[in-house]
Amino acid sequence: MDKKTPLYECHVRSGGKIVPFAGYLLPVQYETGVIAEHMAVRKAAGIFDVSHMGEILLKGRDALSNIQKLVTNDCGNMYTGQVKYSPMCYEDGGVVDDLLVYKREEESYLLVVNASNRLKDAEFIKEHLFGEVTMEDISDSVAQIALQGPAAEKILSKLCKESDIPVKYYTFKERVKAGEITALISRTGYTGELGYELYVKKEDGEKLWDLLMDTGKEEGLIPCGLGARDTLRLEAAMPLYGHEMDETITPLETGLSFAVKLQKENFIGKDGLLSRGEPKRKRIGLRITGRGIARENCPVYAGDTLIGYTTSGTHLPCLGFPGAMAIVTKEYDTKAGLTVEIRGKKVEAEEVPLPFYKNTVNQ
Repeated sequence: MDKKTPLYECHVRSGGKIVPFAGYLLPVQYETGVIAEHMAVRKAAGIFDVSHMGEILLKGRDALSNIQKLVTNDCGNMYTGQVKYSPMCYEDGGVVDDLLVYKREEESYLLVVNASNRLKDAEFIKEHLFGEVTMEDISDSVAQIALQGPAAEKILSKLCKESDIPVKYYTFKERVKAGEITALISRTGYTGELGYELYVKKEDGEKLWDLLMDTGKEEGLIPCGLGARDTLRLEAAMPLYGHEMDETITPLETGLSFAVKLQKENFIGKDGLLSRGEPKRKRIGLRITGRGIARENCPVYAGDTLIGYTTSGTHLPCLGFPGAMAIVTKEYDTKAGLTVEIRGKKVEAEEVPLPFYKNTVNQ
């Protein structure tokens, strides 16, 4: 049976269209619709329920050593209050999940994982723990809200001290106040815009949602669902587990080499990645120039040669054209015209640089 997040009643009151997603009942959109929600995040601000995400604590003298073994990125030089993005791989180099590592203290780390992979991730981590370390899955006790868009900082500044709002991208402040509510506030985001995540006790979730909605009303803040979250992340070319990466697609093939430190001392999947040699596939961006919208798993051709398949695709609201990301062979005839097979028909497309949409605020 699908679970309800701590914010479920907020979505019902706001007219959210509830659908099952990753084991939870979540709004796919509100009465405003996906396009309006998408544009609100690009022009003003949107608020998302991301309480379905998983949160796992690792504590102890060997917590860092365990993280270094588990993830492909190098977390050895992290400072307290820093966040790092990293894939976590199987021995053969396929991806278990991609996650965020929060350094809370010298011997305390928070891992934020994808909802659909939470139980799998927890089991994988538990199987590989060693030394003096404890693991606790705290997901069910946490409500998480994402506040995204150019007006996000102004909204948050009405509720928080200036010193309690993270300034740098991929940093966080812990045990701070949003109004009267104690929260962990991070600045990461999954939309390509300025944004913050607020982690609170589940019993404070509804109160915080309502407080943010009231505070942000003047700034154009509206609630946003899964539909807008997906179109926003696609415009920003942010990979999604199960689409741009999975157990069959390595992080190097999907363009995440910045988060794979092969010079780091041994980690799970290092030998598997090295044994594969240089990646033979890559992730690219496609603009659909013919008639049609490519979704996932559409064959991609260069001339008559099948070179790969789309991993995600939709109409890009801010840009006004259909776009898609695809995994294709690294070497193909660039002079041959690209097409994407949509519902049995080859539709013209062109390769374009990723991300489709770029906001320099997070650089």
